[in-house]
Amino acid sequence: MGEIKRALLIVNILKENSRSLGKTIETELRRRDIKTHSFFFDGQGDFKPDGEYDCCFSLGGDGTVLYAARTLAPLGVPIFPVNLGSLGFIAAVHPEAWVQVFEAWLRGEAALSRRLMLEVRVERQGKTIARDTCLNDAVISALGIAKLLSMGVESVSEPGKGDPIRLGHYRSDGLIVATPTGSTAYSVAAGGPILDPELAAVIINPLCPFTLSNRPMVVPAHETVIVELESEQRSGILLTVDGQVTESLEPRDRIFIRRAPRDALLIASDREGFYRALRTKLNWSGGSLTGEVGHA
Repeated sequence: MGEIKRALLIVNILKENSRSLGKTIETELRRRDIKTHSFFFDGQGDFKPDGEYDCCFSLGGDGTVLYAARTLAPLGVPIFPVNLGSLGFIAAVHPEAWVQVFEAWLRGEAALSRRLMLEVRVERQGKTIARDTCLNDAVISALGIAKLLSMGVESVSEPGKGDPIRLGHYRSDGLIVATPTGSTAYSVAAGGPILDPELAAVIINPLCPFTLSNRPMVVPAHETVIVELESEQRSGILLTVDGQVTESLEPRDRIFIRRAPRDALLIASDREGFYRALRTKLNWSGGSLTGEVGHA
């Protein structure tokens, strides 16, 4: 582990005790001659990094980690996810253990998990109108009473080179395209599989499909998933990225979803912690619902 000179704190002010914990962390880091900068997050906002950071402390729940990943993954900044939320599936560090875990990371003893992220691009009449990244999922959903959407889904190894492979035609309430990290979020609630968090794969999961044979599928991460909305739609259409960023869609829009150039780097959120969270947080295999996650 290299020398830590500058740290960013993303503090979710909607979480109880986040400000006080942020001050505690700032005091300790400054005692170690580490410069700090705090960004106060209220579920919205657009933080623009004002320089280089050696690490980022995410103080909140899983949603705060998702925000931090979208902001900092392109810069290669490791994220230290302290859990102040109710579930804490991605945010794996208990607030009382942050110093021990941080010191373990400085010694090279705390795992650094590389998590696949997705780049989502919306094309309308041949022009890109929106672009974002996500750590969990991109969801295309219908609005209003008439919720059924019609869409075609293809995959291609490299857009513009070779013919796409048609994966299917979906009539459903929507479609989830999820990462392995996002496999335990909305996708699993919609009947999707749980993937090991460090797999290089992507889940395509229809929401309430009209045809029972439309089941979730998993494709290689090097494939670009292309969703084309058909021209006749009875409802409005919405794209939601990580449950936090939204974009209105129109019939005939094409959504290109591929692996992002940079993975998210999560400190002390390794595979062992992931499976421990399955047992303690989701009661997987009959595990306890009261366990804690995140001690190094």
